[in-house]
Amino acid sequence: MMKRGIALGLLTLISHGAFGQENWRDPAFIEQAFLAVAMYNEYSVGEKPLSKWRKPLRIYFEHQVPDSDLHEQLARAHLSHLSAITQHPIQVVSDKTQANVIWVFTQQSKWQQVLEEVAGKSATQSMHGAICQASYQSDIVTSEIISASVVIPVDQARDHGKLLACIVEEITQVMGLPNDSELAYPSIFNDRTPEDLLSPLDVVLLWLLYEPDVTTGMNQHQLQSVIRTKIKQYQQQGRLKKAVQEAHSSPLYEWLR
Repeated sequence: MMKRGIALGLLTLISHGAFGQENWRDPAFIEQAFLAVAMYNEYSVGEKPLSKWRKPLRIYFEHQVPDSDLHEQLARAHLSHLSAITQHPIQVVSDKTQANVIWVFTQQSKWQQVLEEVAGKSATQSMHGAICQASYQSDIVTSEIISASVVIPVDQARDHGKLLACIVEEITQVMGLPNDSELAYPSIFNDRTPEDLLSPLDVVLLWLLYEPDVTTGMNQHQLQSVIRTKIKQYQQQGRLKKAVQEAHSSPLYEWLR
């Protein structure tokens, strides 16, 4: 969830230089960042089981404000990038009953009402200090994500210069990386990161999340040995260097030129 300068992580950054742009290549740093954003939730206390999608995402867009073509083009561009990174199928559907993700572009005056409709009344408890909001529901036994919602009050997001950031961060968190943390930098999961698009670190976190050996329901102890092995493989294969190219391949960069 987008926040207004609220520190959600466990470690305070002294400066951006403390976690320099190249520190994300360090295996221990990547492991720490992954566990921070994948195994915790910014609105609940304590570790949770790992969650991700097994079934394809089927997204239905609901537009309650003007500029629907622009909003959907931006969202679709990011979705194509997410699918390419994770190799997980994501499709847009025209029938709301076939969707497992409801994505609403609305206005601030309707925000609470829409949240209640798509995510339940409990979701409105997290509105204070937020600019936009996403949530997902997972199977209580398997921890597989089974449904999700994204709600962006466009006028509010634009007022804060965060429309693009909302589009990118909210649906990316819905993939199974629900926590904001200052242990991840540079990253869309860290509100101190100035960029709105996926960073190379974010790409690596998504790669790890959708590795076949990383399974839903894993606890932190089970997960650590798996991701350490994967990160080591990435390093040996030169894949960490390729994360920079992958991050910059986002179609959204065309919109920023």
